[in-house]
Amino acid sequence: MTLEELTAVVTKSAANAPSIGKTIKLELDLGVVFIDLSTDQASVSNEDKDADATITTTVDTLQKLTTGDINPMMAVMTGKIKIKGDMGAAMKLQSLLS
Repeated sequence: MTLEELTAVVTKSAANAPSIGKTIKLELDLGVVFIDLSTDQASVSNEDKDADATITTTVDTLQKLTTGDINPMMAVMTGKIKIKGDMGAAMKLQSLLS
């Protein structure tokens, strides 16, 4: 999956997401996906801006999370996913991608 394809998937999912008053940044091996859920209308871009929660992982790990091939908690515990900032906001990402 390319960064453009991933951004399109996240954009489609975020369109129906409720505002949580937070921003989430995915730092991936291919680039950055910035998800702004702080307003009534969610927006997604590839801008590298500061976010309430930053999740660092690979596209491969992210795909395995969305298909259920990897447990999110185990991925964090084994270092496949690193989270900085607001853990509550980071947890919203799983519902966005499923």
